[in-house]
Amino acid sequence: MPFNGRPKISSRTGTPAPSFPTTRMRRNRRTDWSRRLVAENQLSVDDLIWPVFVHAGDEPKIPIPSMPGVVRYSVDALVDAAGDAAALGIPMIAVFPHVEAALKDPQGSNAVDPDNVVCKAVRAIKGANLNIGVMCDAALDPFTSHGHDGLLRGEEILNDETVEVLVRQSLIQAEAGCDVISPSDMMDGRIHAIRTALDAAGHTHVQIMAYAAKYSSGFYGPFRDAVGSASTLGKGSKATYQMAPSNGDEALREVALDIAEGADMVMVKPGMPYLDIVRRVKDTFGVPTFAYQVSGEYAMLRAADERGWLDGDRVVLESLMGFKRAGADGVLTYFAVEVAHRLKSG
Repeated sequence: MPFNGRPKISSRTGTPAPSFPTTRMRRNRRTDWSRRLVAENQLSVDDLIWPVFVHAGDEPKIPIPSMPGVVRYSVDALVDAAGDAAALGIPMIAVFPHVEAALKDPQGSNAVDPDNVVCKAVRAIKGANLNIGVMCDAALDPFTSHGHDGLLRGEEILNDETVEVLVRQSLIQAEAGCDVISPSDMMDGRIHAIRTALDAAGHTHVQIMAYAAKYSSGFYGPFRDAVGSASTLGKGSKATYQMAPSNGDEALREVALDIAEGADMVMVKPGMPYLDIVRRVKDTFGVPTFAYQVSGEYAMLRAADERGWLDGDRVVLESLMGFKRAGADGVLTYFAVEVAHRLKSG
């Protein structure tokens, strides 16, 4: 169709309406250099946070059957692994414990022991002078004999009493050298309480990444195997403190509260099923926003790759780009190390 006069203007976007053959969208896609030149989003090693599991035994690496390729590290082996991650340029690791059954009780007492496996791991990593940040979870589920993130009275999860324990847990982690405290419990008011306690103890430099919008999801199963809470929680539900998957506006209220209480960064968990929440959080608040590509997402992609149903290398990168396109500043992913190798090699 020949061009006659001025191009029609789209009332929706205010830009010229597409007109073929003058407008050919494929021109910019024709060559590799052009595709790279016009790319709207970039994925780099700087976007990756690597979640790792640590145990107190001597076995260097214990495979996790429901997460093929992921292991529980001994403290010494974790230091080596953290060094490898640092050499790749990964900015931060997130340390999660596997706690022996004998150390678990209803109060999660081991969570506030300065010599627990998390604190030992943090001290060892920091003592190695690696150029990498260390994030620690503030939650009780790996440490409780019932598998919940908080203290129980009958069937009720106690909010304020749990927050008091989380404050103590956060303080010992900060004293061990943790750089970022990441409360994942979803108790009301815990960000303010932890921030206040950290500042009062002189840990004003310690950052908080809040699990601000954490959903009661079916995608956490392999993680619970990894930290040993699957057997203790059983068929128990976390629906009274984690968010309902049906709700989006509620996520914005949760994020707003955590920012007001002192969170430096916020997180949406799980990741891929909640990309709309990532986008809304970033657009609404403009704060550093992260997503967690959780264990169930990892297990699905890995299993499909192992069976030849998907091209694993391709879909992993595509999934991570999806987080970036949705507005995430970074992603917690168990694929971090292999993705970093891939990005480094081009």
